[in-house]
Amino acid sequence: MSTPDLFTSIRLGALDLPNRIVMAPLTRNRALAGNVPGPLTVTYYRQRASAGLIVSEASPVCAEGHGYPRTPGIHSAAQVAGWRAVTDAVHAEGGRIFLQLWHVGRISHPSLQPDGAAPVAPSALKPAGQVWTGSGLSDYVTPRALARDELPGIVAAYRQAAMNAKEAGFDGVEVHGANGYLLDQFLRSSTNRRDDDYGGAVENRARLLCEVVQAACEVFGAGRVGIRLSPENRFNDIGDENPQATFEYVARALSPLGLAYLHVLEGDMTSDAAPAVDYARLKAAFAGPYMANNGYDKARATAAIASGRADLVAFGRPFISNPDLPARLAADAPLADANPKTFYSGEEKGYIDYPALEN
Repeated sequence: MSTPDLFTSIRLGALDLPNRIVMAPLTRNRALAGNVPGPLTVTYYRQRASAGLIVSEASPVCAEGHGYPRTPGIHSAAQVAGWRAVTDAVHAEGGRIFLQLWHVGRISHPSLQPDGAAPVAPSALKPAGQVWTGSGLSDYVTPRALARDELPGIVAAYRQAAMNAKEAGFDGVEVHGANGYLLDQFLRSSTNRRDDDYGGAVENRARLLCEVVQAACEVFGAGRVGIRLSPENRFNDIGDENPQATFEYVARALSPLGLAYLHVLEGDMTSDAAPAVDYARLKAAFAGPYMANNGYDKARATAAIASGRADLVAFGRPFISNPDLPARLAADAPLADANPKTFYSGEEKGYIDYPALEN
């Protein structure tokens, strides 16, 4: 049997992928009024349909889940219709696409919340830093701690969002449990100071994430649900006193569900320090495909797959400026550089105007 590489097909849950090159979720802030995906978004994802799998930019599951301007949601009929145009375009090109389900929790601002309310969180702990509100930078505020009887409503919002994603034609969903947003805030010890059954011991801190994943599985089937985690990432002022134990627990707890994959941002995207978590142990704790992410190039990704350390590799920034990234990697062609100034603004510039290799 030949050694697998980036271009070897793989069965991922309920899907057969032609390659193991995944387009990572990338927030691009191009939604129209009402946080609706528009024609530019359709073109953007269609151009990148040669990925083995696209994981969409994070999409808030409810109005309270927004924390940045112009992020496309999945909680209104207009948003569902906008995303349906995206999935139709990707499928017409032979691609596969999951929607990433998102709630930012405390990483927001009253100006971005319905009726100017305070953002919500597991505990009333103000994050360090500032948020872009669309008109300038503002300090984060102290969030409101969610009451115990509100938590079923959070799970219900994710369940409805998964139903909306199914209506919009997505092949599945990825639950965003990473990068300092709501589910990660519940999971990690620095942001969860609750004294009820959703705080304290790791099995309590992981409870909301596990309930959300289960709800998504009830909508799509486990083979069309993935989970994203970031054990060491300190982005959005977050941390954990024992990330190895915390995230191995989560991997073991989710493993029996038969999820499509575990998507892990390895290391800390805010630092160049070597990873301190043993990701091989994390992979071993999860009985399913493991998707590695964070700074991979072709050589490193190929080695990870060949050694069995990863089953798939997610690429982020390279997909921004290389819409045909799988073809470029296969041909060992040079990769175009992305312009960071247009990551989050510019409409079509820096979004859909990067040419394919043959052009």
